[in-house]
Amino acid sequence: MYNVKSNHADEFIDDSEILETLAYAEKNKSNRALIEEIINKAALCKGLTHREAAVLLDCDQPDLIERYEQLAREVKQRFYGNRIVMFAPLYLSNYCINGCVYCPYHAINKTIPRKKLSQDEIRAEVEALVKKGHKRLALEAGEHPVMNPLEYILESIHTIYDTKVGNGEIRRVNVNIAATEVEAYEKLKAAGIGTYILFQETYNRKNYEALHPTGPKSNYCYHTEAMDRAQLGGCDDVGIGVLYGLTTYRYDFVGLLMHAEHLEAKFGVGPHTISVPRICPAEDITLDEFPDVLPDEIFCRIIAVIRLAVPYTGMIISTRESQSVRAKVLDLGVSQISGGSRTSVGGYT
Repeated sequence: MYNVKSNHADEFIDDSEILETLAYAEKNKSNRALIEEIINKAALCKGLTHREAAVLLDCDQPDLIERYEQLAREVKQRFYGNRIVMFAPLYLSNYCINGCVYCPYHAINKTIPRKKLSQDEIRAEVEALVKKGHKRLALEAGEHPVMNPLEYILESIHTIYDTKVGNGEIRRVNVNIAATEVEAYEKLKAAGIGTYILFQETYNRKNYEALHPTGPKSNYCYHTEAMDRAQLGGCDDVGIGVLYGLTTYRYDFVGLLMHAEHLEAKFGVGPHTISVPRICPAEDITLDEFPDVLPDEIFCRIIAVIRLAVPYTGMIISTRESQSVRAKVLDLGVSQISGGSRTSVGGYT
Protein backbone atom coordinates (compact mmCIF):
# COMPACT_ATOMS: atom_id res chain seq x y z
CA MET A 1 0.00 0.00 0.00
CA TYR A 2 1.27 3.46 -0.92
CA ASN A 3 2.72 5.41 2.02
CA VAL A 4 4.82 8.45 1.12
CA LYS A 5 6.46 8.51 4.58
CA SER A 6 7.18 4.78 4.84
CA ASN A 7 10.65 3.42 5.56
CA HIS A 8 10.09 0.67 2.99
CA ALA A 9 10.84 1.11 -0.70
CA ASP A 10 7.89 -0.99 -1.82
CA GLU A 11 5.55 1.38 0.01
CA PHE A 12 6.92 4.83 -0.90
CA ILE A 13 7.52 3.60 -4.47
CA ASP A 14 4.34 1.57 -4.69
CA ASP A 15 3.80 -0.24 -7.98
CA SER A 16 0.01 -0.03 -7.75
CA GLU A 17 0.15 3.74 -7.18
CA ILE A 18 2.37 4.16 -10.23
CA LEU A 19 0.06 2.06 -12.41
CA GLU A 20 -3.01 3.93 -11.14
CA THR A 21 -1.26 7.22 -11.86
CA LEU A 22 -0.44 6.13 -15.41
CA ALA A 23 -4.06 5.09 -15.97
CA TYR A 24 -5.26 8.44 -14.58
CA ALA A 25 -2.91 10.32 -16.90
CA GLU A 26 -4.02 8.29 -19.91
CA LYS A 27 -7.66 8.94 -19.06
CA ASN A 28 -7.10 12.69 -18.73
CA LYS A 29 -4.57 13.37 -21.48
CA SER A 30 -7.22 15.27 -23.49
CA ASN A 31 -8.96 16.87 -20.51
CA ARG A 32 -8.26 20.51 -21.33
CA ALA A 33 -9.92 21.92 -18.22
CA LEU A 34 -7.84 19.73 -15.91
CA ILE A 35 -4.62 20.33 -17.85
CA GLU A 36 -5.15 24.09 -17.78
CA GLU A 37 -5.79 23.88 -14.04
CA ILE A 38 -2.51 22.00 -13.57
CA ILE A 39 -0.61 24.52 -15.71
CA ASN A 40 -2.07 27.38 -13.66
CA LYS A 41 -0.97 25.64 -10.47
CA ALA A 42 2.53 25.14 -11.90
CA ALA A 43 2.73 28.88 -12.57
CA LEU A 44 2.63 29.46 -8.79
CA CYS A 45 6.05 27.74 -8.56
CA LYS A 46 4.96 25.55 -5.66
CA GLY A 47 5.39 22.28 -7.49
CA LEU A 48 3.08 19.53 -8.75
CA THR A 49 2.11 16.11 -7.45
CA HIS A 50 3.26 13.04 -9.34
CA ARG A 51 -0.28 12.56 -10.69
CA GLU A 52 -0.53 16.14 -11.94
CA ALA A 53 2.88 15.89 -13.57
CA ALA A 54 1.92 12.60 -15.24
CA VAL A 55 -1.13 14.25 -16.80
CA LEU A 56 1.03 17.03 -18.26
CA LEU A 57 3.49 14.53 -19.68
CA ASP A 58 0.70 12.54 -21.34
CA CYS A 59 -1.11 15.64 -22.65
CA ASP A 60 -1.98 15.23 -26.35
CA GLN A 61 -3.03 18.84 -26.96
CA PRO A 62 -0.23 20.58 -28.92
CA ASP A 63 -1.17 24.09 -27.81
CA LEU A 64 -1.17 23.07 -24.14
CA ILE A 65 2.15 21.29 -24.53
CA GLU A 66 3.57 24.47 -26.02
CA ARG A 67 2.06 26.45 -23.15
CA TYR A 68 3.59 24.37 -20.38
CA GLU A 69 6.95 24.21 -22.13
CA GLN A 70 6.96 28.01 -22.29
CA LEU A 71 6.06 28.11 -18.60
CA ALA A 72 8.98 25.78 -17.87
CA ARG A 73 11.29 28.27 -19.60
CA GLU A 74 9.90 31.07 -17.46
CA VAL A 75 10.29 29.07 -14.25
CA LYS A 76 13.86 28.18 -15.21
CA GLN A 77 14.63 31.87 -15.77
CA ARG A 78 12.96 32.89 -12.53
CA PHE A 79 15.08 30.59 -10.38
CA TYR A 80 18.31 30.27 -12.35
CA GLY A 81 18.39 33.02 -14.95
CA ASN A 82 21.09 32.31 -17.52
CA ARG A 83 23.38 30.78 -14.91
CA ILE A 84 24.60 27.27 -15.72
CA VAL A 85 26.56 25.29 -13.15
CA MET A 86 29.50 23.47 -14.74
CA PHE A 87 31.24 20.45 -13.27
CA ALA A 88 33.48 17.60 -14.36
CA PRO A 89 33.13 13.91 -13.50
CA LEU A 90 36.30 12.38 -12.06
CA TYR A 91 36.43 8.60 -12.41
CA LEU A 92 38.69 7.12 -9.73
CA SER A 93 38.31 3.43 -10.50
CA ASN A 94 36.40 1.14 -12.84
CA TYR A 95 36.76 -1.96 -10.69
CA CYS A 96 33.25 -3.19 -9.91
CA ILE A 97 31.64 -6.36 -8.57
CA ASN A 98 28.13 -5.63 -9.85
CA GLY A 99 26.60 -7.18 -12.94
CA CYS A 100 24.57 -4.25 -14.32
CA VAL A 101 23.82 -5.33 -17.88
CA TYR A 102 23.78 -1.77 -19.31
CA CYS A 103 27.14 -0.66 -17.88
CA PRO A 104 30.54 -1.39 -19.47
CA TYR A 105 32.12 -1.56 -16.00
CA HIS A 106 30.10 -4.67 -15.12
CA ALA A 107 32.03 -7.45 -13.45
CA ILE A 108 31.81 -9.98 -16.29
CA ASN A 109 33.24 -7.60 -18.90
CA LYS A 110 36.66 -9.19 -19.42
CA THR A 111 37.74 -6.91 -22.26
CA ILE A 112 37.79 -3.56 -20.47
CA PRO A 113 41.16 -2.57 -18.96
CA ARG A 114 40.71 -2.12 -15.21
CA LYS A 115 42.37 0.84 -13.54
CA LYS A 116 42.40 2.54 -10.16
CA LEU A 117 44.03 5.93 -9.64
CA SER A 118 46.68 6.43 -6.99
CA GLN A 119 46.54 9.57 -4.87
CA ASP A 120 49.34 11.08 -6.97
CA GLU A 121 47.37 10.32 -10.13
CA ILE A 122 44.26 11.87 -8.59
CA ARG A 123 46.24 14.99 -7.77
CA ALA A 124 47.44 15.20 -11.39
CA GLU A 125 43.87 14.79 -12.68
CA VAL A 126 42.64 17.54 -10.36
CA GLU A 127 45.47 19.87 -11.38
CA ALA A 128 44.52 19.36 -15.04
CA LEU A 129 40.88 20.16 -14.28
CA VAL A 130 41.66 23.21 -12.16
CA LYS A 131 43.82 24.58 -14.98
CA LYS A 132 40.75 24.32 -17.21
CA GLY A 133 38.82 26.44 -14.73
CA HIS A 134 36.80 23.76 -12.96
CA LYS A 135 35.75 24.30 -9.36
CA ARG A 136 33.26 21.43 -8.98
CA LEU A 137 33.81 17.71 -9.41
CA ALA A 138 31.57 14.66 -9.34
CA LEU A 139 33.62 11.80 -7.93
CA GLU A 140 32.75 8.46 -9.54
CA ALA A 141 33.88 4.93 -8.65
CA GLY A 142 32.65 1.40 -9.21
CA GLU A 143 31.52 -0.71 -6.27
CA HIS A 144 34.33 -2.95 -5.06
CA PRO A 145 34.98 -3.49 -1.33
CA VAL A 146 38.63 -4.43 -1.86
CA MET A 147 39.72 -2.09 -4.65
CA ASN A 148 37.46 0.87 -3.80
CA PRO A 149 36.79 0.76 -0.04
CA LEU A 150 35.32 3.76 1.73
CA GLU A 151 38.76 4.62 3.12
CA TYR A 152 40.04 5.05 -0.44
CA ILE A 153 37.11 7.32 -1.31
CA LEU A 154 37.65 9.44 1.81
CA GLU A 155 41.39 9.74 1.15
CA SER A 156 40.65 10.73 -2.44
CA ILE A 157 38.24 13.46 -1.31
CA HIS A 158 40.96 14.85 0.96
CA THR A 159 43.46 14.79 -1.91
CA ILE A 160 41.05 16.63 -4.20
CA TYR A 161 40.36 19.39 -1.70
CA ASP A 162 44.05 19.63 -0.80
CA THR A 163 45.20 20.18 -4.39
CA LYS A 164 45.90 23.83 -5.28
CA VAL A 165 47.02 25.33 -8.59
CA GLY A 166 47.91 28.97 -8.05
CA ASN A 167 44.70 30.53 -6.80
CA GLY A 168 42.62 27.72 -8.27
CA GLU A 169 41.13 24.77 -6.41
CA ILE A 170 38.17 22.43 -6.32
CA ARG A 171 35.61 23.91 -3.95
CA ARG A 172 32.89 21.27 -4.13
CA VAL A 173 33.19 17.51 -4.47
CA ASN A 174 29.94 15.73 -5.19
CA VAL A 175 30.09 11.98 -4.71
CA ASN A 176 28.44 9.29 -6.83
CA ILE A 177 29.22 5.96 -5.20
CA ALA A 178 27.23 2.85 -4.34
CA ALA A 179 24.53 2.67 -1.69
CA THR A 180 26.03 2.21 1.75
CA GLU A 181 25.32 2.35 5.49
CA VAL A 182 24.45 5.29 7.76
CA GLU A 183 27.92 5.26 9.35
CA ALA A 184 29.56 5.59 5.94
CA TYR A 185 27.35 8.55 5.06
CA GLU A 186 28.38 10.18 8.33
CA LYS A 187 32.01 9.85 7.28
CA LEU A 188 31.29 11.25 3.82
CA LYS A 189 29.54 14.22 5.39
CA ALA A 190 32.49 14.79 7.73
CA ALA A 191 34.81 14.71 4.71
CA GLY A 192 33.02 17.76 3.34
CA ILE A 193 31.19 16.35 0.34
CA GLY A 194 28.70 18.51 -1.53
CA THR A 195 25.88 16.39 -2.93
CA TYR A 196 25.59 12.62 -2.51
CA ILE A 197 24.35 11.30 -5.84
CA LEU A 198 22.86 7.88 -6.48
CA PHE A 199 20.87 6.99 -9.57
CA GLN A 200 17.98 4.62 -9.04
CA GLU A 201 18.42 3.54 -12.69
CA THR A 202 14.79 2.29 -12.79
CA TYR A 203 11.94 2.19 -10.28
CA ASN A 204 10.33 -0.83 -11.92
CA ARG A 205 11.36 -3.53 -9.46
CA LYS A 206 10.96 -6.44 -11.87
CA ASN A 207 13.08 -4.73 -14.51
CA TYR A 208 15.55 -3.50 -11.89
CA GLU A 209 16.22 -7.04 -10.71
CA ALA A 210 16.60 -8.31 -14.28
CA LEU A 211 19.05 -5.51 -15.12
CA HIS A 212 21.08 -6.03 -11.92
CA PRO A 213 21.34 -9.81 -11.66
CA THR A 214 24.45 -10.01 -9.48
CA GLY A 215 26.35 -8.00 -6.90
CA PRO A 216 25.22 -5.82 -3.98
CA LYS A 217 23.32 -3.51 -6.32
CA SER A 218 20.94 -6.36 -7.13
CA ASN A 219 19.14 -5.65 -3.82
CA TYR A 220 16.37 -3.32 -5.00
CA CYS A 221 15.13 -2.24 -1.58
CA TYR A 222 18.60 -1.59 -0.15
CA HIS A 223 19.42 0.55 -3.16
CA THR A 224 16.11 2.43 -3.22
CA GLU A 225 16.25 3.17 0.52
CA ALA A 226 19.82 4.53 0.30
CA MET A 227 18.76 8.18 0.31
CA ASP A 228 16.93 7.63 3.59
CA ARG A 229 20.13 6.29 5.14
CA ALA A 230 22.07 9.20 3.64
CA GLN A 231 19.68 11.63 5.32
CA LEU A 232 20.07 9.80 8.63
CA GLY A 233 23.84 10.05 8.18
CA GLY A 234 23.67 13.82 7.82
CA CYS A 235 23.83 13.99 4.02
CA ASP A 236 20.75 16.13 3.50
CA ASP A 237 22.02 17.32 0.12
CA VAL A 238 21.23 14.42 -2.22
CA GLY A 239 20.78 13.88 -5.93
CA ILE A 240 18.53 11.28 -7.54
CA GLY A 241 17.92 10.18 -11.11
CA VAL A 242 16.87 7.40 -13.46
CA LEU A 243 18.54 6.10 -16.59
CA TYR A 244 15.81 6.67 -19.15
CA GLY A 245 15.48 3.80 -21.57
CA LEU A 246 15.76 0.94 -19.08
CA THR A 247 11.98 0.90 -18.51
CA THR A 248 9.06 2.71 -20.11
CA TYR A 249 9.68 6.39 -19.50
CA ARG A 250 6.24 7.07 -17.99
CA TYR A 251 6.78 4.53 -15.22
CA ASP A 252 10.21 5.86 -14.26
CA PHE A 253 9.06 9.47 -14.53
CA VAL A 254 6.33 8.85 -11.95
CA GLY A 255 8.62 6.79 -9.71
CA LEU A 256 11.21 9.56 -9.74
CA LEU A 257 8.72 12.19 -8.60
CA MET A 258 7.33 9.85 -5.93
CA HIS A 259 10.87 9.45 -4.60
CA ALA A 260 11.25 13.24 -4.45
CA GLU A 261 7.90 13.51 -2.65
CA HIS A 262 9.00 10.83 -0.18
CA LEU A 263 12.17 12.70 0.77
CA GLU A 264 10.25 15.95 1.16
CA ALA A 265 7.51 14.32 3.26
CA LYS A 266 9.81 12.31 5.51
CA PHE A 267 12.81 14.61 5.93
CA GLY A 268 11.45 18.03 5.04
CA VAL A 269 13.82 18.45 2.11
CA GLY A 270 13.56 17.09 -1.40
CA PRO A 271 16.46 16.21 -3.69
CA HIS A 272 19.03 18.94 -4.36
CA THR A 273 19.45 17.66 -7.90
CA ILE A 274 17.72 15.38 -10.38
CA SER A 275 19.80 13.84 -13.17
CA VAL A 276 18.23 12.85 -16.47
CA PRO A 277 20.65 10.61 -18.37
CA ARG A 278 19.54 8.40 -21.26
CA ILE A 279 20.82 4.95 -22.14
CA CYS A 280 23.48 5.21 -24.83
CA PRO A 281 25.86 2.83 -26.62
CA ALA A 282 29.04 1.88 -24.77
CA GLU A 283 31.71 -0.79 -24.86
CA ASP A 284 30.01 -4.19 -24.66
CA ILE A 285 26.57 -2.47 -24.72
CA THR A 286 24.24 -1.93 -27.72
CA LEU A 287 20.89 -0.16 -27.82
CA ASP A 288 19.32 -3.15 -29.56
CA GLU A 289 18.93 -4.67 -26.10
CA PHE A 290 16.80 -1.76 -24.87
CA PRO A 291 13.44 -1.23 -26.65
CA ASP A 292 12.48 1.76 -24.47
CA VAL A 293 15.15 4.18 -25.74
CA LEU A 294 13.82 7.72 -25.35
CA PRO A 295 13.30 10.00 -28.41
CA ASP A 296 14.41 13.63 -28.20
CA GLU A 297 10.90 15.09 -28.23
CA ILE A 298 9.78 13.08 -25.20
CA PHE A 299 13.09 13.71 -23.44
CA CYS A 300 12.55 17.47 -23.74
CA ARG A 301 8.98 17.18 -22.47
CA ILE A 302 10.14 15.19 -19.45
CA ILE A 303 12.61 17.91 -18.56
CA ALA A 304 9.98 20.63 -18.92
CA VAL A 305 7.53 18.82 -16.65
CA ILE A 306 10.19 18.01 -14.04
CA ARG A 307 11.07 21.71 -13.96
CA LEU A 308 7.42 22.52 -13.21
CA ALA A 309 6.98 19.69 -10.70
CA VAL A 310 10.08 20.53 -8.63
CA PRO A 311 10.92 24.15 -9.52
CA TYR A 312 13.64 24.58 -6.88
CA THR A 313 15.58 21.45 -7.80
CA GLY A 314 18.74 21.56 -9.90
CA MET A 315 18.59 19.41 -13.03
CA ILE A 316 21.60 17.75 -14.63
CA ILE A 317 22.20 16.32 -18.11
CA SER A 318 25.16 14.50 -19.55
CA THR A 319 27.55 15.89 -22.14
CA ARG A 320 26.79 12.73 -24.11
CA GLU A 321 23.74 14.63 -25.39
CA SER A 322 24.09 16.34 -28.76
CA GLN A 323 24.67 20.08 -28.91
CA SER A 324 21.17 20.69 -30.27
CA VAL A 325 19.52 18.67 -27.49
CA ARG A 326 21.65 20.38 -24.84
CA ALA A 327 20.55 23.78 -26.12
CA LYS A 328 16.87 22.80 -25.96
CA VAL A 329 16.95 21.29 -22.48
CA LEU A 330 19.06 24.09 -21.02
CA ASP A 331 16.30 26.39 -22.20
CA LEU A 332 13.53 24.18 -20.77
CA GLY A 333 14.89 23.53 -17.32
CA VAL A 334 18.35 22.01 -17.01
CA SER A 335 20.63 24.02 -14.71
CA GLN A 336 23.80 21.90 -14.50
CA ILE A 337 25.96 20.24 -17.12
CA SER A 338 29.32 18.56 -17.20
CA GLY A 339 31.91 20.24 -19.40
CA GLY A 340 35.03 18.94 -21.10
CA SER A 341 34.26 15.57 -19.58
CA ARG A 342 36.20 12.32 -19.72
CA THR A 343 34.43 9.17 -18.59
CA SER A 344 37.53 6.99 -18.52
CA VAL A 345 39.74 6.52 -15.48
CA GLY A 346 42.68 8.90 -15.79
CA GLY A 347 41.12 10.56 -18.83
CA TYR A 348 42.27 14.10 -18.05
CA THR A 349 45.98 13.30 -18.03
